[in-house]
Amino acid sequence: MTTRSVWCGAALAALCVSPMAAAEPMSADAMDTQYLTGSWGGARAELAQRGYRLRGDLVSETMGVVDGGLENGLRYAQQLRVGADFDLQALLGWQGAAFHVTVNDRRGRSTSADLAGNRFPIQETFGGLYTKPTELSYTQNFFDGRLDIKAGFYAMGNNFASLKFGPEFVNAAFCAHPLSLSGNSGWYNYPTARWGAEFGFKLTPELAVRTGWFQVNPRYAHSDVAWDLGASGTTGSLVPVELHWTPGSASGGRYPGYYRVGYYYDSSDVAKKGQDGTAHHRQGAWIFAEQKVYSESDANARGLFVFAQYTFSDAASSQIIDWTSLGAVYQGTFRSRPQDRLSLGWVRARINDHLLDAQTAALAAQGQDGQLTVAESAIEMAYSFQYRPWLLLRPDMQYIIDPGTFSYRDTDNALAVGMQLKLTF
Repeated sequence: MTTRSVWCGAALAALCVSPMAAAEPMSADAMDTQYLTGSWGGARAELAQRGYRLRGDLVSETMGVVDGGLENGLRYAQQLRVGADFDLQALLGWQGAAFHVTVNDRRGRSTSADLAGNRFPIQETFGGLYTKPTELSYTQNFFDGRLDIKAGFYAMGNNFASLKFGPEFVNAAFCAHPLSLSGNSGWYNYPTARWGAEFGFKLTPELAVRTGWFQVNPRYAHSDVAWDLGASGTTGSLVPVELHWTPGSASGGRYPGYYRVGYYYDSSDVAKKGQDGTAHHRQGAWIFAEQKVYSESDANARGLFVFAQYTFSDAASSQIIDWTSLGAVYQGTFRSRPQDRLSLGWVRARINDHLLDAQTAALAAQGQDGQLTVAESAIEMAYSFQYRPWLLLRPDMQYIIDPGTFSYRDTDNALAVGMQLKLTF
């Protein structure tokens, strides 16, 4: 891909990207400002009232390595997503029920693979470069929303181990699940879907528990079965359980918090990492904390949020033995820009010692004295400029430390800069 085509793609994304809009119906006037294509002359609001909510968004990421890494250059990647939510209460009288359909398409080239040589994807939209269904699911709420269930074909990470402020970053290490979960087990995040079911129950207005069952089938990550919802290759089941505490959320407090503690068990048989033999299961746990620590006033959301993540996994089957991240997000950086955000984060992933020992022994057998690094780290700073409700521009800078850790290479630290654009149409 030429530099000219990269910038043309970025310009196209700027014109014609952003998270999916909220599920609650909006008026035609609100839709005129919320979406690039507006309210379609009132038709969009009318469809929503009747139970049909159509959605679409585009994410564009142009990131380049300007110092270090494998080589300097520029790469472009994008994600196009379209879908529909069917309100079954409006359509069929089924109270609290809905059906969701989403199709995803990704294209582009990787800044990490081509230029930086690192494990953490510098562009979170890179991967799975083809068109595929990412959700066919049924959801149902009971008891005024205290109990909710979901079942179908979708990405399990949509509702487990999610960092609320992860989407404020471009690197996939932050947005929005630790890579240790998907890298160490049959856990798959968006856009890779599989069959599963889950339920959540609110013990109190601010304390909830969630669990489920999900199919483990590595073939669903491959393009040759993108549209085969019954593909063979199931290796086991994955069961996550998570406790979610949101102090201050129910009362509208000035300093809300978001805390998650969870565990997963994957019954698949896999080869041990760096050792002979078979591991007959995979397991891991996580703890997340996000807290508002400074508030501009009682009346708005402006202020400073901090976050921390830690995950750990069993040494027999895991590539990443532990994962740590810290960061901060300032919402409403200027009084005149209440929807802008400034984000700063640090993340570190330590490779399994068994893998390092095996690689060191292999190098010694070849007469080489390899100096292997034990962890990859990244520091990222991003500014989210909410130009319109439907258009976000995010200048971004990332510094990757020891990018060759997971490929056992001596690679210079890499500095990457670029722009992410999000648009809702």
